Amino acid sequence: QVQLVESGGGLVQAGGSLRLSCATSGRTFNSYFMAWFRQAPGKERDFVALINWSGANTYYADSVKGRFTISRDNAKNTVYLQMNSLKPEDTAVYYCAARARSFTGDQRAVSSYDYWGQGTQVTVSS
Repeated sequence: QVQLVESGGGLVQAGGSLRLSCATSGRTFNSYFMAWFRQAPGKERDFVALINWSGANTYYADSVKGRFTISRDNAKNTVYLQMNSLKPEDTAVYYCAARARSFTGDQRAVSSYDYWGQGTQVTVSS
C-alpha cells in the first residue's frame, strides 16, 4: 500500500509563492508517475501537473504553465510543486496522486491515478 502525505499549504497574498511537498511511502516510488491536482469549493478536481519516474518529463495545465514547477527527489521519496505568481483563482485544496503503470488513458483524468493524498489547503488573498 502506498501512502501520500501533502504539506506546505497555507495563506499567501496574490503574487506570492508556496512550495508544496508530497512525501510517499513504498519502495517503488521511483517507478511511479506523480501528479498534482486541485479542487476549489463546489468544483471538480482538476489536473495541475505531472512528472514521470525520472523527472525528465513534465506536463502542466495551461492555467499554471510558466508559474508552477513540478519536481521530484527519488532519494527522498518526495514530489514538489513550486507555485509562483499565485492568483486568487489558484485557491483550492491541492492533492498529490500516484500511478504505478504506464498511462493507457487521459493522464489528466482523476480516474487514471491509483493513490491519493489527503490534500493541503492553499488560499491566495487578493
